[in-house]
This record gives sequence, C-alpha cells and structure tokens, in this order.
Amino acid sequence: MRRWSVVVPKVASVDAQDRGPVQPGQLATLEAVERRVLWLSTAIIDHANRVRPNPSGLKVGGHQASSASMTSIMTALWFHALAAEDRVSVKPHASPVLHAINYLLDELDESYLTSLRAFGGLQSYPSRSKDPDPVDYSTGSVGIGATAPLWGALARRYVEGHFGGAGTGRQYSLLGDAELDEGAIWEAVQDPAVPGLGEVVWVVDLNRQSLDRVVPGIAAERLRDTFAAAGWQVLSLKYGHLLQELFTRPGGESLRARIDAMGNPEYQRLLRCSADQLRERLPGTGSTAAPIAGLIAELDDATLLAALRNLGGHDLGTLLEAYDAVDDTRPTVIFAYTVKGHRLPTEGHPQNHSSLLTAGQMRALADRLGTDLDHPWTGFAEGSAEADLCAAAARRLRRPLREPQAPPTVPPDLGRPAPSGTGTTQQALGRVLLDLTRQAPQAAGRIVTVSPDVSSTTNLGGWLNKVGVWSPAERTNWFADDAETILHWREKPTGQHVELGIAETNLVGLLGELGATWSRWGQPLLPIGVVYDPFVNRALEPWSFGIYAGGQSILVGTPSGVTLAPEGGAHQSITTPSLGIEQPGCVAYEPAFAIDTEWCLLAALGNLGRPDGSSAYLRLSTRPIDQSLAAVPSDPAARERRRRQVVAGGYRLRQHDQPAVTLAAMGATVPQAMAAADRLAALGYGADVVCVTSPDLLFRALQARRGLAAAPAWILDQIFPAERATPLLTVLDGHPHTLAFLATVNNVPIATLGVTGFGQSGGLEDVYRYHGIDTDSIVAAGLDLLD
Repeated sequence: MRRWSVVVPKVASVDAQDRGPVQPGQLATLEAVERRVLWLSTAIIDHANRVRPNPSGLKVGGHQASSASMTSIMTALWFHALAAEDRVSVKPHASPVLHAINYLLDELDESYLTSLRAFGGLQSYPSRSKDPDPVDYSTGSVGIGATAPLWGALARRYVEGHFGGAGTGRQYSLLGDAELDEGAIWEAVQDPAVPGLGEVVWVVDLNRQSLDRVVPGIAAERLRDTFAAAGWQVLSLKYGHLLQELFTRPGGESLRARIDAMGNPEYQRLLRCSADQLRERLPGTGSTAAPIAGLIAELDDATLLAALRNLGGHDLGTLLEAYDAVDDTRPTVIFAYTVKGHRLPTEGHPQNHSSLLTAGQMRALADRLGTDLDHPWTGFAEGSAEADLCAAAARRLRRPLREPQAPPTVPPDLGRPAPSGTGTTQQALGRVLLDLTRQAPQAAGRIVTVSPDVSSTTNLGGWLNKVGVWSPAERTNWFADDAETILHWREKPTGQHVELGIAETNLVGLLGELGATWSRWGQPLLPIGVVYDPFVNRALEPWSFGIYAGGQSILVGTPSGVTLAPEGGAHQSITTPSLGIEQPGCVAYEPAFAIDTEWCLLAALGNLGRPDGSSAYLRLSTRPIDQSLAAVPSDPAARERRRRQVVAGGYRLRQHDQPAVTLAAMGATVPQAMAAADRLAALGYGADVVCVTSPDLLFRALQARRGLAAAPAWILDQIFPAERATPLLTVLDGHPHTLAFLATVNNVPIATLGVTGFGQSGGLEDVYRYHGIDTDSIVAAGLDLLD
C-alpha cells in the first residue's frame, strides 16, 4: 500500500525554460514524447494480458483504446501546462497513460510496468492509497472521480483561508464523454458553490463511443450550452491545425460543412477506410461533393488519412493553446474531440473498448512508433531532446515532502453530568459541538460541518450561529436585524459550516475531500456531514469512494428508521444499520441516549485526520427518550468504564438475578426493551438488557475472537459473559438481521425483531405495532423464545 505523503504546493525555483510558448522544434519533441506515452500505455496493458502468466485463465483486461484517445491530452498537460501545485483526476480507463507518464518523469520504477492489475501492483484504476506512483485523485466509480476536483478546490480554499499552507493551483478533471451520462456530474455542475471555483478545469475526452457502440447523437452542442448556462467557460477543440488549414483552401468550407453535419457512426466508419475508400466516401453527395473531391484529390494518401484524424484532442498545438486560454475566474470545460483507439489498429471500431492488440499488431506498432517490442521499457537516450523535456517536467512538477500536522486532541469525555429529563440523540449532536467550542477550542476549530440544506432540521442551528457559514467572501446578512430570525446566516471566510444544495452526492463528495486535507496539505480537518438517514443509501457510493481515497469524515444520518412515524414510509430507513457493519474504513454507531451520543461522537472525532484513522457513521433519532433510563454511574471510575463500553459497542443496561432471556436493543427501541423486561420479570422470566451502541464493533470483536480480524474482543466478555448466556432476543428500528450474529457469541437460541418493510404515517405506537417492535411484540417474542 502506498504511504501517505504531504507536499508543499510551491517549489523553490523553476527554470524559466521549463515553461513558456512552445517553438516548432519543441513541439516536435513533445510529439515524440507523446508517441512514447502511447507506446508505454499500450505495452503496459499488453504485458498484463498477453505476456504475464495467467494460471487462472481469468480475464485481466485493460483499455488500450480508451488510453490511446487520452495520450495527446495528457502529454500536453503534464509536459507543458501543469504546475507543481496543480492536481489532476484521470479518467479510470486511462490509468495506464498516467503510469506511463509517471515512469517518464522518474516517479515510477520500471519493475511496476509489468504489474498492471497484479496483486500489489498497478491498480486497475488510479488509486491514491494503493498505487505506488503519484495519484492525485482516486477514480473508477464513473462520475465520482470527475467531480472530486470540484470539492478538492473548495477544500483547498477552506484550508488556505483558515490555516494557510494549501497554496493555489488548478484542479483538473480528465473525463470520458460517457461520464456525462451520470447524474452526479450535473448535480455537481449545478451546485451554487461551484461557479466561483475558477481553478477548476474539466477536459472531456469526446471520442463519441461508449463501451458497446458508437453513440449516435452525442449532442455536444446541448452539453456545451448546459455548462455555459451554469456559468462555466466552454472551449471546444473540434479540429486540429491540419484540418483548419485545409478548411481555408478551395473546397474547404464544403469539407467543414460535410464533417460538421456527419453523424458519429458514419465518421467512425470512415476511420476504418483506406485512402482509396476515403476518396470515394468522404465527398458524399449533393452540391458539396465536387468541391470536396477536388480538395482531397490534391492530398497524398498519408496527408488525407492524417487529416481525417486531425481532431483538436489529438493536436498538441491546439491543446496547448486551450490550456493557455483558461479563464481562472470561473470553472472551465474543454471539449476535446478525439478518436478512441487513436493510431492503434482498433482505431474507431465500435467494439474496441476492451479489445487487445495481437503480438503481430504490437510489433508493427513498435516499429511505427520507433520502439522495440522485445525491450518495451527502454527510455529516451540521455542528452536527447526528449530526455531533457522529461527531466524539465519532472523538476517543475516535483513536490517536496512535508510531515503532516498532528490532529488536535479530542477529549474522550466532556465531563458533564448525564442529562436528565427527556432528550434526543439528534439534539445531543448540536450540543456536543457547542460544548467543544468552550472546552476544546483547538479541536472545535478543526471541525467543519456540511449539510444539504437541512441545517436547522438536523439540530445544527446553535453550532451554525456560533461559528458562521463558510463563504469565500463575506456577504451581508439582510435578516440580521429581524427579531423573528432564529438561525443567523452569517457568511464569511472564517465560517465553519458549508451549506450545499440538496444533492446528497455533493455533500459526501465534499466530505471526502475535506477529510483528505491531512494527506494533501498536512492540515487535518474534522468534517461532519449531516443528512437525512433514508438518503444515506443515495450518498453511500461516493462516500465509500471518498473513504477508499483516504478521506476521513463523519456521516450523521438523522432522523432515522420508522421512529419518525408521522413522516411516512418515504422517509423511513430500513437497511442503514446493517450498511454500517458492512462499510470498510468506517465505524458505525447507533446510540440510544444523549450521553452515549456524546461519547461516540468524541471517539469518532478523535479518529480523524491521521494515517491510521477512519471514518464514522452515526445513526441518530428524533425520538425523545427519558435520559434517566441510561443509569449512568456517578462514580468516576464506573463512569469511565461505561464510556469505554459505549465506544466499544455496547453495555449491560439491566442485570437480573436469575435471567431467563437476554434482550439486546439498539437506538430508539431501548425504552421498549426496558418496558418488556419489566413485564417479563412480572411473568416470572428474568431478563437482562444489553444496550448495543455499535453492532459494527461487536461483529469485529467476534471476528477477532475467532482469529479472523485484528480488533479488541474484551467487550464481548463484558456484555455477553458466558456464565450468563441465555436465549437472546434482539430488537432495533432497522432490518432484524443486523443483530442476528450476536447469537453466535455464546451459541444460544435467538429471535430477531426489526423492520422489514416500508411503513406508513401514524403515531409512534401504531407504527411500532405495525412492524412488531412495540413492547407487546417484544414480550410475545420473548415468551415464544422461552417456550
């Protein structure tokens, strides 16, 4: 696994000759480097599939055609336009191009070139945490990697404004046109926070092919209009210099009109034609046929074939001009027309997405590109113009290492007495954040909260009033003098709450980038995102991908379950408790009481912003619960013992002298379990009650006891001691299988209660009865289990 390293954005010095306008001779050198990038990326995939032994016979894969369409775009970027402080998200299927470039920049050892998709080798798609060479953004989940630099830009601005050290620099996304089918793209483009991010540059590889076909109508004009309407600068690179020069000749306007009007499938078919076939087909019919035929009759075969392929995305001069024309006052999108499989035998074929070159085709390609199939990794000769260009780019892009700043200490307990009266776990969230501003200001200063237009309804109002809303510039609060205004919306650069539009995928995308600042700029943040729990499923993929990329954050889902009974089935979450168990890189909690929420949240905050840290998911509720039921010990040592149990997964809430059954309850259903225990005892069946705070951690402990995981297992002996093993009844406001594994702690009979279907509006008791998690249902299930 790759070790995290943090970089200083600016280098001490950059040679003047490393940047500036490209002269004709330099352009020829750049073209030679681009040919080598094409060769290396193709050969990396070839070796993984055709050369490396494959005992299992399973498909290895790779994307030679998708990589070939990107080599010009990426060569122009890395070897001329990119600066050290810039960062780039590379489309998933172009990862071999990134590795080829890193090899030429001496950032990747040759031994890795034969390891694509091998265990411990180069990953299938760019990975910040697993690839051995520099990767700025993990990609692979289509659409998510493309939008990540938007949130990376916002996170950089936040860090720079609050702590400094993040510098400047553009944030590039290199994405395929098929990624524009993803809804996450348009949710991000349309978010109100995005139009001011002038450092963002997207380059769309417009090859007009998807996995299986040539897309018949890519609707490039509509796409450009959509970006422009969102406030983006739009640059279109349709034709290269050769074609543009031909358009100035007699018949040139007819040729342009013919290509402009041509459908994608017809154009792709022409790419498969010989020169003779092209002279016959390209003129088409009608009044423009004769002028086009006359124009192309003047061209030799090589020039004719090159002209048809001379699209803007493959013309280095055109690409360099576009990079220089970027307007840094607003986001920019560059539509670079390309050919999928450019200069490969599979060029333009509708099914070239996963196709692989044969040995003969690879040898012919090596001869054409001036390389050697038998020695595929040979570098440029020392002292050559190409070697000098690579060395100059390496000097320009090198990022000095810097040790990350340690995250602030988060107190495990704020020391307040356990709350009395009734309260909710959702309310406890806002209270803890405010308490931290007084008792641990350094930790509170690193907290940044994010919500999708639900700050007030998720109890962040007090926190928001205290710390303000983040904005790149201070804005006037026109309701500051309104006596009826409770939520004070003060927008300023020092604010610690970021309010996005209502799209949950944007929220968790930003969470991932805020949670990665410790590894990008050495400045750890403690990000907390609050979202309605039923929409955690919608946000799960991008949040999971952010965790995979090294982003550590806390996701709070509230309100949750069918406990929000009057709001109806549309807002009732069922599967989220089990998702917390199954999510890698994350600890999941569902506390029942306010003090438990405080302890779990503090533990989660203390685990952020460091190489061995992890994310957390807290499932909270709006149900008011009698806080005295928590029976928190007043003795300091006993209180600390309870706290340790809470953050380890659970604790014994009630212990009977002669237990006949154990009730294990979680979250909002704990009062029902306590009441059921009283009634069972009255019927002559003593009941122990266990309050589960994290089935996730209890499952890990069980796996550790069996030697299947590295985790502490002591909590199991404390809450499920073998000498008190009895039949087990579990209950939660979520799917019952979430807690079913607890029966295997002591191998006892079990009955599981929970929610398995969508609910409907109603009072709490009615809805609980409907789903069988009310007190009567628990008592009945207990009697059935004991009978």
